[in-house]
Amino acid sequence: MIRSTKAITGSCYLAMLFLGIGGAVVGAAARNIGLTASQIGLILAVQNVGFGLAVWLAGALSDTTSKTRLLLIGSLILGFGFLAFYVSPSFAVNLGVMFFIGIGMGIFEGITDALLFDLHEARAAYHININHFFVTFGSALIAFYLIFLEDQWRIAMVQAGVIILLLAGFFALAYVEQRGAPQESYRTRLRAITTSPLLTRLFVISVVLVGADVGAMGIMTTYLVELRGFTQFGSKLALVLFLAGVAAGRLVIGRFAETARIPRMVITLFALAAVAFTVFFGLNLGKLTYAVAFLAGLTMSAMLPLILAYAGARYRDMAGTVMGAIKVAFPIGGVITPFLMSILAGAFSLQVAVLILPLSMAVGFALMFPVVGTYKAAAAQA
Repeated sequence: MIRSTKAITGSCYLAMLFLGIGGAVVGAAARNIGLTASQIGLILAVQNVGFGLAVWLAGALSDTTSKTRLLLIGSLILGFGFLAFYVSPSFAVNLGVMFFIGIGMGIFEGITDALLFDLHEARAAYHININHFFVTFGSALIAFYLIFLEDQWRIAMVQAGVIILLLAGFFALAYVEQRGAPQESYRTRLRAITTSPLLTRLFVISVVLVGADVGAMGIMTTYLVELRGFTQFGSKLALVLFLAGVAAGRLVIGRFAETARIPRMVITLFALAAVAFTVFFGLNLGKLTYAVAFLAGLTMSAMLPLILAYAGARYRDMAGTVMGAIKVAFPIGGVITPFLMSILAGAFSLQVAVLILPLSMAVGFALMFPVVGTYKAAAAQA
């Protein structure tokens, strides 16, 4: 059995790297595959349905079941899903494959943060930020890699699938002692979560945030090629810079992620993101598009891991269940926003569709005000 904390922590980071690859591959390879804007929205929606089912179940099990065994199952599903993606040219078949890719990604998302809480309780917020940095790194890696592979993009999927199956072998041998199971049943814990005003608001904020994130990554290359006259190389480079901004923000901002600071940090980032996304998707910036893409990624970088760390810290006795419940918001946002963009692109234009993204940042900013107020009130009473 493998019991090394460093090795298991590294395996969590590696799992999240491949989650990032799975989340970005459609946006990065869409032009090479030949997907339309409407098809992009549909395939991302199906992926997130699978993700949502898996992250909910994984979160429910994470406080009572071996987390490494759950990660073993997720690795097998995601690895074979990558190997099967677009082996068949049928769009309908690949919708099914993407559903299972979403399931594997959901298991990774639902378990790794909870496992890091068990391994690094004193610095859980920092490690969650690093964990989600690897999601962004994986997304940037596949986009950058496909710049060079172009029509041979399937090579990247095969390579990724093989590595994930090797990771499954590691999780089969890894062992982490399970923390004491919560005394309450899952139904009792779920009732406590669903009746908490704080967690309900964090859930809605996460829906908005993830929807904008998925939508931006999925449509950015198509937007730049069709409306701004970029080449495929140039559009993918902008996507890489956007993801680089997200990664840089998570590394830097994560170092200051103390629980008391999180609400103010998140609302400030939402305000900056609303401005950056409005400029990026509303103006023809020419070469300045690359700089604004980086800034847009930087502004939205740490919001999601900060929200998860804050929720887990406030409900430490059932951190896995709480984070898993909030993560159900990920696929909901990942379904709603791309689906709306798909409808608007078909009914009106792509330019109208992308305006959902800066609007989402403005909505997130407004929703954060009560969270900041709630924390101040609780701190004053304490």
